[in-house]
Amino acid sequence: MTTPFASDFALLDHAMREAGDIARRYFRRNVKNWEKKPGDPVSEADLALDTHFREKLTAARPDYGWLSEETADDLSRLEKSRVWVVDPIDGTRSFIAGKPEFTIAAALVEHGRPVIGIVYNPILEEYYTAIKGEGAELNGEPITCGLKSDLKNTRLIASRKAFGWHGWLEEVEGANFSHVNSIAYRIVKVASCQADASLSLTEKSDWDVAAADLILAEAGGITTTTSGDLLIYNRKSVNQKNVISTTAALYPQLMEMLQSFGRPA
Repeated sequence: MTTPFASDFALLDHAMREAGDIARRYFRRNVKNWEKKPGDPVSEADLALDTHFREKLTAARPDYGWLSEETADDLSRLEKSRVWVVDPIDGTRSFIAGKPEFTIAAALVEHGRPVIGIVYNPILEEYYTAIKGEGAELNGEPITCGLKSDLKNTRLIASRKAFGWHGWLEEVEGANFSHVNSIAYRIVKVASCQADASLSLTEKSDWDVAAADLILAEAGGITTTTSGDLLIYNRKSVNQKNVISTTAALYPQLMEMLQSFGRPA
């Protein structure tokens, strides 16, 4: 590997594989957990993985910024051109319940956009990777999005209830709806042709989507807001108003349908 990001990828790859070992040691072991705020669970595994990544990555790259769900935000990251963006466990609720639907997600962001991304399900051994301009892989094999270009019979990782509320069900005749707790996992499933689109119509955070955003882009897909804006990371606010992820072929029709988002149903 001779890309400008080769050494950073090697560093993150090593830390991620060690993180998988840590997560497996906690999984289905009556992990201690509590709520940071109502409806927002965290576990001792989240904190152990956060410490692992922070120590490994910041020690090796002291001039890079750091942003993680489980670390108090340090706005000095805004002064850095490169920032590690990490979600130690995306899908904590599933992790606590012993369901293998969580992922570990980590990205390197440069000037607001991801240039390295890894999303790892260490229980099912699904290891998604991408480097900007180098394509995306699942377990070392190249992946690309599907070519479906119409909404009929689409495989949607989204809320059927939301589609009904906004009057969109007639637009997606025969659609199959499913749910996965980890948004990073939802997005990479689109990248690997396991779904046609993932729609999260509520606010998300940088760490939820940065790594998966790059993986989908390198697989030929697109992630934007419902307004069609690319997601920009490492801003003062870490919130993204919503996240629409789909194939390039399906994107125009999906966005046309979503134009009514925010209006009364």
